[in-house]
Amino acid sequence: MRVRLRPAPDAQASDLLEADAYLFGTPENLAAIAGLMKDFFDRTYYPALDRISGRPYAMLICAGSDGHNVARQVERIATGWRLKAIADPLIVCTHAQTPEAILAPKVIAPDDLMRCEELGAALAAGLSMGVF
Repeated sequence: MRVRLRPAPDAQASDLLEADAYLFGTPENLAAIAGLMKDFFDRTYYPALDRISGRPYAMLICAGSDGHNVARQVERIATGWRLKAIADPLIVCTHAQTPEAILAPKVIAPDDLMRCEELGAALAAGLSMGVF
C-alpha cells in the first residue's frame, strides 16, 4: 500500500481518481473549511463526480472553536461524491480565541497526534483487509 500526501494547492482530480481512499485534513478558518481546501474541492468536485463513488474517507480538523461546521461542509461534499465515512470526524480543538492565540503557531498535543495517526492507520488497515 502506498500513501501519498498532497497539499490542497497541489492536489488535482487525477489524485482523487488514482486513490483508493481519502484522509482529508483542514484547519477551521472563521468557522469554515480553509480557503485552500475549499479551492481544492472547487477544482476537483465535478471532474471526480460519479467517478469515485463508494470509496472510503475520513477527516481531520484542527479547530480554534469547535470544528463542527467544517465537518458538515466536508460531509456535504463527500455525500455528493457518494464517499463512505469510515469514522466520525476527528476534531482537534486548540481553543485559540484571541487574536494573539489565533495568529500564534499551533502545537498539537502528543495525544491528539496519536489519535490522528490511529485514524490513518485504521483507514489503511481497513483497505488492506478489504473491509472498505
